[in-house]
Amino acid sequence: MRNTRLAPAAAVIAALALSATACSTKSGTNADNAGSDGIKTGPGVTEKTITLGALTDLTGPYASLGKSIVNAQQLYVDQLNASGGICGRTVKITVKDHGYDVQKAVSAFTETEPNVAAVSQMVGSPVVSSLSQELESKHLLTFPMAWASTLLGREYVQVVGSTYDIDMINGVDHVVRTSKLKAGDKIGHVYFEGEYGENALAGATYAAKKAKLTVVGQKIKPTDQDLTAQVTALKQAGVKAILISAGPRQTAALVGTAAAAGFTVPVLTSSPGFAPQLMATPVGPALEKMLQVVSPAAAFTDNPAMQKLAKDYKAKYPKDLLDPGVVSGWNAISVLGEDLKAACKAKDLTREGIAAAHRKQSKLTVLGVPLNFSDRTKPATYQSFIHKPAKTAPGGLVNVEPAHEVPAAKTYSLPKG
Repeated sequence: MRNTRLAPAAAVIAALALSATACSTKSGTNADNAGSDGIKTGPGVTEKTITLGALTDLTGPYASLGKSIVNAQQLYVDQLNASGGICGRTVKITVKDHGYDVQKAVSAFTETEPNVAAVSQMVGSPVVSSLSQELESKHLLTFPMAWASTLLGREYVQVVGSTYDIDMINGVDHVVRTSKLKAGDKIGHVYFEGEYGENALAGATYAAKKAKLTVVGQKIKPTDQDLTAQVTALKQAGVKAILISAGPRQTAALVGTAAAAGFTVPVLTSSPGFAPQLMATPVGPALEKMLQVVSPAAAFTDNPAMQKLAKDYKAKYPKDLLDPGVVSGWNAISVLGEDLKAACKAKDLTREGIAAAHRKQSKLTVLGVPLNFSDRTKPATYQSFIHKPAKTAPGGLVNVEPAHEVPAAKTYSLPKG
């Protein structure tokens, strides 16, 4: 979800499609009016309903996570509506599956945009990048299911939580402390080509420089499944720890290969690199022994809010696993829900009103994590949790260190998008 890149040709086609539709779409800020209750409304808001949009992946490479995100957001909306909705209005989500295809995402956006007040999820960095100009011109507050710091700085696109590079800065600090690394030591970093991997690499490289370590990089593609060559190269280089910014399959392949070779150095990945399904595979024991996960979100056992989410989710979806998509989806819709409540209080449910309410959220806590959205150029938080895999734990993770930030995270210069 955070990492797969599409061919440049697809992005060009998507851009052409957008240029063709931009002139013909007349929704946005021109349809604003006041309802009978004195609330200013815009696209997606009627006297009885507030409609949100969701562009997700239910049939592509991130289908399982996409399903979890959709489920979590529907759970939130169901609970919100049961408590009275927003301004006496029922909240609905129009879900469109793009299968992680930019062209399909553009078509789905063109179809749904005129009738939504905000976008509660947009899966995939390539999709967000292709639609970013439209989101800004339509004043459509959007929550991407992507966490690259290059998405910061935009008025209507909001990353929830820390970014890939900030997570890696906090993660490297943890590895240095717990593995007692010294100046001059080497650490490996296996990373996906593209925005996810390269953003994480930037953070890791900065943190390593601060600790006087050398990073030995190994770039891979999302299609790579056999990491024997990378593990061999890192072992020969004498690295004392390995970072991996890739998908769960690559994390399992790296840990499994290293363990089989007797190369049992600490391995650290970020949230997209782990899935609880891995714990039921033969590599599960090695993951419990070697892997740690740096994440902007708490584990399901960490605090009462997370425990309640786990309980409510399993009650509504008893056959579905708890995974990072549940937390990501819930976080985004929770923030948007608070934005809608604030916009209602201000009697302005236009797109601009919702976005303005969002930017005033400077002390919002979601699932135990304090978030500040008042400065669009900065992450909502600089804090990260450290977890470790545990087969019997809800979501497959238990906490190692609570949310914390390190000084290097604040001195690091965030890349510009």
